[in-house]
Amino acid sequence: MALGLVIAVALAFASPANAAVQINIDKSTQKMDVLVDGVPTYHWNVSTGLAGYDTPSGSYTPFRMEADHYSRQYDDAPMPHSIFFTHQGHAIHGTMDQRYMGRAASHGCVRLMPANAAVLYDLVKEQGMTNTSVSIYGTIPGGPGGQQMADQDRRRQGPGWFSFGDPRSSQPAYAPANQDYQVYNSRAERRAARRAARRARN
Repeated sequence: MALGLVIAVALAFASPANAAVQINIDKSTQKMDVLVDGVPTYHWNVSTGLAGYDTPSGSYTPFRMEADHYSRQYDDAPMPHSIFFTHQGHAIHGTMDQRYMGRAASHGCVRLMPANAAVLYDLVKEQGMTNTSVSIYGTIPGGPGGQQMADQDRRRQGPGWFSFGDPRSSQPAYAPANQDYQVYNSRAERRAARRAARRARN
């Protein structure tokens, strides 16, 4: 009797188990489906990697998250609500470049609308990265347009290359392996760091 009462009290005060989050990304359709405990919860457009910058297919578990991430590879370009799933720097993150949403447009990452990226970030943070799985499959949609964009990007790119006029470059996909990341607490801090870097180069 006493043992049964103890168990009942323990169950009453026990914290609920975290839900399992499954993120499915189909490169063929440029869509993301998010399931929580097997229940379809979100269905969003994405932008995965261009031809030549293909987002890697496979199953992954996120291992790092940064709400306010900037890429030093592309002139401190913003990657809000980043969820990193490979050690080569691939992440799911928000983008301000909304006109390419639903088309392959990145250098390898998975782009989301900013509001959707924030929702996904909060969900993964709440339920835990170890309870989250990312599944990426399908092939990049064909067509000369996507290949032409990738070819132009390869011709332009070089050490330190960055163009403020190119929305694809201003929203980077991923930094190379062992890339040195820097996270800034404010835009003012980021601008000060960039000024210091310019002075050092001069």
